Amino acid sequence: MASTTLNLNLSTFTASLPPFSSSPSSKFSALRVSNSSYFPSRRLALLHLGSVLPHSPLLDVKASNLLRADGNTVDRLMAQAATSTTTKENVLDWVKNDNRRMLHVVYKVGDLEKTIKFYTECLGMKLLRKRDIPEDRYTNAFLGFGPEDSHFVVELTYNYGVDKYDIGNGFGHFGVAVDRTVELIKAKGGTVTREPGLVKGGSTKIAFIEDPDGYKFELLERGPTPEPLCQVMLRVGDLDRAINFYKKAYGMELLRVKDNPDDKYTIAMMGYGPEDKNAVLELTYNYGVTEYDKGNGYAQIAIGTDDVYKTAEAVKLSGGKIVLEPGPLPGINTKITACLDPDGWKTVFVDNIDFRKELE
Repeated sequence: MASTTLNLNLSTFTASLPPFSSSPSSKFSALRVSNSSYFPSRRLALLHLGSVLPHSPLLDVKASNLLRADGNTVDRLMAQAATSTTTKENVLDWVKNDNRRMLHVVYKVGDLEKTIKFYTECLGMKLLRKRDIPEDRYTNAFLGFGPEDSHFVVELTYNYGVDKYDIGNGFGHFGVAVDRTVELIKAKGGTVTREPGLVKGGSTKIAFIEDPDGYKFELLERGPTPEPLCQVMLRVGDLDRAINFYKKAYGMELLRVKDNPDDKYTIAMMGYGPEDKNAVLELTYNYGVTEYDKGNGYAQIAIGTDDVYKTAEAVKLSGGKIVLEPGPLPGINTKITACLDPDGWKTVFVDNIDFRKELE
């Protein structure tokens, strides 16, 4: 009778395990090869087996025979052990210690050469690199105030034959700390939408301009800074929800919150270090507005990470949506994952080592 019960328990246990492909092209195999440290040892898998099944001398013999007879079962047990040990708490704790930095912000433009000329002559940026992908009919240009391996930069995308985009009302602006005057920008054909002046209730002098495609730039009068391209402003429908998501899933710090009741909006500055030394995300909540039109011009922010697989898991656990499962990009083998925050804003996480190799 004991033997019958034992066989039923073992059959029930193994039948409940999810099937895994033994093909190297499977998602599990790719994950295991790309980050073997994510999985516990074979010994740990056996320990977890012992914690799941009833203990008896007979069971120990049967389990041992089962493991020796079926190598696939060991793989299944290892995967189950990894899942059980990769709890919500330790994944989110890992996020806090991940090596993250805002790499670039991506958006589409209708005339690449015109935009490059405006950014270099009016804002003082440098053209860092260009890449043309004729088979997919688009070109990228990377511009910034310093090398990509140490600075936040813009990635402009020109799609062949498309000369105009809808920016929508969800994207706000980019912030740039520069010593350029609006007179120079006007002389170069730029549009000034707010003349220089102090921020309401503050001491910082700012101005607003538009680039040739209508993207707004906030010019901030600030002392020397290692990161002149310093802000990306996005509007959100629930500020507390957005703050919690970016803290938990993205590992950002809440740097400051400022409420402006007279103008009925609140901003939250979030990032991976102080505002005067790092690029930050400015989340804006307008009282009573829960949804925005994102248009089709602004695309995403890219953030570096040491592990795109754990990052994707943290995003899922925090209520985000994965729109591109983690893995290497065809052709260049850079590992990435793409996700949406609760408001639908897209972020791409890029493997740090692969990113450095791509720059080389």
